[in-house]
Amino acid sequence: MAKLLFRLRNVPDDEADEVRALLSENGFDYHETSGGFLGIGTAAIWLADQSRYDAAKALIDDYEERRAKDARARFERLKRQGRNRSLVDLVRDDPLQFVVYLAIAAGLIYLTVVPFFKLAKG
Repeated sequence: MAKLLFRLRNVPDDEADEVRALLSENGFDYHETSGGFLGIGTAAIWLADQSRYDAAKALIDDYEERRAKDARARFERLKRQGRNRSLVDLVRDDPLQFVVYLAIAAGLIYLTVVPFFKLAKG
């Protein structure tokens, strides 16, 4: 029976491709399931041979650790170079979009909170 090895929900395509390649290169037999049409199912990579689960999990854990270290190093490099994007940069690049998103958020908060104030009064 297959064993869940790696969930694919909210995983970027490049990361999923690298995990697939890593498993294939190391001779692990696996299959993949999708989330389905409505996203209700489990999008994941399943290991066919449960006896090799610990080795496959260790391999993926090492990969995830390396990927996280690379991402942190890239962020720190961009930060040192002054090229990391902040909220101020995003507002400066497209102020109209920022104002529209801010108005939408304020509208949603208003519609969510106002009924409670009306209940408290009446």
